[in-house]
Amino acid sequence: MKGDPRLEIGGIARAHGIRGEIVIVTHDPDSDVLSTLPVIYIDGGPRQVTAARGTHRGWLVVLEGLTTRNDAETLKGKQVEVDRSALDLDDDDILLADLVGCKVVRLDGTPWGTIASVDSSPLQDRLVIHDGAIERMLPLVDQFVTNIDLEAQIVTVDPPEGLPEHRLPDKQ
Repeated sequence: MKGDPRLEIGGIARAHGIRGEIVIVTHDPDSDVLSTLPVIYIDGGPRQVTAARGTHRGWLVVLEGLTTRNDAETLKGKQVEVDRSALDLDDDDILLADLVGCKVVRLDGTPWGTIASVDSSPLQDRLVIHDGAIERMLPLVDQFVTNIDLEAQIVTVDPPEGLPEHRLPDKQ
């Protein structure tokens, strides 16, 4: 949700070398946020960044106190978060994570569900919308998503005809 103090930006893919360096792969391959941050969060705990450099396979990062490959390997697969305030965001910038939990309405105001998640793929982001026992996946494009009001937590949509719907499994 907007206002969460931290945002997940990626994860630790593996250890690199013998001196405790790690490889962080960010969700946005074009992001250079790691080049400027003094602190990142791993498993909710702050870690001081002493060096970071971008490569074509991710970011090579040195963390304070991480000095051996064995130390670095214990972090493999962990999520990496940053302080939201550390990101250079404009007031009108919208992060995909901010959409989760928003109510979805059609152009005429008819309720159409709640955004459960955002499915990111190399081709196109899609809103995963739950409406009772129905799940819909709506491409996140201006043609279908006509307005986003984060203050009101409402996303207005104009879905195409014939959009597939799937039944969610019954909760036991």
